[in-house]
Amino acid sequence: MKFSFEKTLEILESTPNVISAMLQNLSEDWTNHNEGENTWTAKEVVAHLIVCEETEWLTRTKIILSEAIEKKLTPINMQAHFKIAENNDLSFLLMKFQELRKRNIAEILSFNLQELDFAKTALHLELCKVSLQHIISTWATHDPSHIVQIARVMAKQYKDFVGNFRKYQRVLNQ
Repeated sequence: MKFSFEKTLEILESTPNVISAMLQNLSEDWTNHNEGENTWTAKEVVAHLIVCEETEWLTRTKIILSEAIEKKLTPINMQAHFKIAENNDLSFLLMKFQELRKRNIAEILSFNLQELDFAKTALHLELCKVSLQHIISTWATHDPSHIVQIARVMAKQYKDFVGNFRKYQRVLNQ
């Protein structure tokens, strides 16, 4: 598959609905438990996606597209989502993620991106030079990776109850 902004939008537009379908109407037993030490709950993953919508994808796109001479991308705060998850219920977080994603897609579409724009670059403090194509592609792959994470966290809540079927449940052995 070749990079396509239009194909990328398919993932970006559908992710909030996919995550809402997975999590809405579930008890907190499913959404507020993690896999163990240094792991996230499904609710914390949604809060992380909100932080990324507020501080990462569109912010980095604007920096790359700017006329600034020195374009530097800063890392996101990988702790900010914990407080957001703690202070809000899941239904609010799902709605907030949906609203932010819709707004961000509308804004990025307003840039009327051309093929040459995707080759524009900025400096990432850890990764060195990255292009707009890298940012947009990462945005699109970031979503499914967190959908998988949510599914894995939820599946592992029953890992002790599947008995010998565990050997067939690949997700429980990751």
